[in-house]
Amino acid sequence: MTNMLREIQEIGSHAMDIYSYLLAGIDPRLKEYPLMQNPIPMSAILLSYLLFVMYLGPRMMANRKPFQLKEAMIVYNFTLVALSILIVHEFLMSGWATTYTWRCDPVDMSDSPQALRMVRVAWLFWFSKIVELIDTVFFVLRKKHGQVTFLHIFHHSFMPWTWWWGIVYAPGGMGSFHAMVNSTVHIIMYFYYGLSAAGPRFQKFLWWKKYMTAIQLTQFVLVSLHATQYYFMDSCDYQFPMILHLIWMYGTFFFVLFSNFWMQAYVKGKRLPKQDVKQCQNGTAVVANGKHHENGIEHAAGNGSARHENGSGHVSKMKKA
Repeated sequence: MTNMLREIQEIGSHAMDIYSYLLAGIDPRLKEYPLMQNPIPMSAILLSYLLFVMYLGPRMMANRKPFQLKEAMIVYNFTLVALSILIVHEFLMSGWATTYTWRCDPVDMSDSPQALRMVRVAWLFWFSKIVELIDTVFFVLRKKHGQVTFLHIFHHSFMPWTWWWGIVYAPGGMGSFHAMVNSTVHIIMYFYYGLSAAGPRFQKFLWWKKYMTAIQLTQFVLVSLHATQYYFMDSCDYQFPMILHLIWMYGTFFFVLFSNFWMQAYVKGKRLPKQDVKQCQNGTAVVANGKHHENGIEHAAGNGSARHENGSGHVSKMKKA
């Protein structure tokens, strides 16, 4: 027993040494930003999120009627559109449209105005991932349990956790490319969600919904290709190659996950109610029981009316990265 306790203490001591070593590498320019001092607060937020969406929320809503939240969703979605536009603009002005080559771009570790601007937008991008946890909260409160999938939860919890480590070590440089691309995609996506939440009268403005998944898959291809060029350079002074390895794996991994989701949900129709499916063509449209399902958005057939909701189908919250 004494030996076992000693071994446990040694393991704990080694773990604390590793933890202290990791914290020592945090970029000092970020230490004044909220939730950046150590990973414990953000980990607690993400664990609370998982606890709510997987256990507490469903139990709380079990005997309650779903909330409508239409106005809240409209405000939320268009707020994220504005935030995403700001993030893309700041990434461009901090380097991508000014001094970056779009190839081997190291992190500027100085205290120059542009370097500090990149630090600020890197933090803002990470914080936007925390805000986007509300996506799932809306699903739970509206009892859209079918949309709280493994892909959705994994994506929303994994992204902010990994990006916290990314920005505390490397706020900027070529590793920030995927953040800029992701925010660009989110401008389009949250604008779509905002119009969808606004109601049937905006249906005519949503003709481009069938391209949503293609846009998401394209971002993963771009991110992976941008990271891949690192492996073909004779030399590159980017300081954190491990981050590029992770970004490449991230882009490839999510491309496979989202592609599989698309195949299962809309090409093979496995995610649609079996009793409803009468026709499935090109993986984009299904006519069932008088309703037209297109990319997971449900339209009433025959009378020209439609019901658009933020997250009314699986594809509508296939996000992020």
